[in-house]
Amino acid sequence: MHDMESPATPMNDSSGDGMHNMNHNHTNMAMNVNMMHMTFFWGSNAEILFSGWPGTRLGMYVLALIVVFVLSVLIEWFAHCQLIKPGANNVKAGLVQTLMHAIRISLAYIVMLAVMSFNVGILLVAVAGHAIGFLLFGSRVFKDSEMTSSVKTSDLPSMSC
Repeated sequence: MHDMESPATPMNDSSGDGMHNMNHNHTNMAMNVNMMHMTFFWGSNAEILFSGWPGTRLGMYVLALIVVFVLSVLIEWFAHCQLIKPGANNVKAGLVQTLMHAIRISLAYIVMLAVMSFNVGILLVAVAGHAIGFLLFGSRVFKDSEMTSSVKTSDLPSMSC
């Protein structure tokens, strides 16, 4: 392998310190890349969804956990709700279904991106939110036995990944 020689005069650098600046910028980029977690980790010092949020404050991390939990519960509510009445106008019902589907998918992508922060706390509250949401809105626990025999369980079809 050849060792590349550095140029005698750096381009566009009147200070003569171009290689130092280039190496410094490369080091800063490497440090920023290393700050991103690419494996699961515990801790409240994380970035979830937005740059700098929740940051290093524990209260903001708890808020992030609550937001992801609520979003997960809402996804399950949208997956199992029945807002369209039987006999409704097909065009209006179709538009409502489309809007509900768009909201459900948007929320699901937001939760997915939050989980991609690789923070174990975020993963746990996302799973717990989906589980509680399903328990409340999708399971038989809070439904009458007469309702469980009906065919229609939701206005929206199930999500398939």
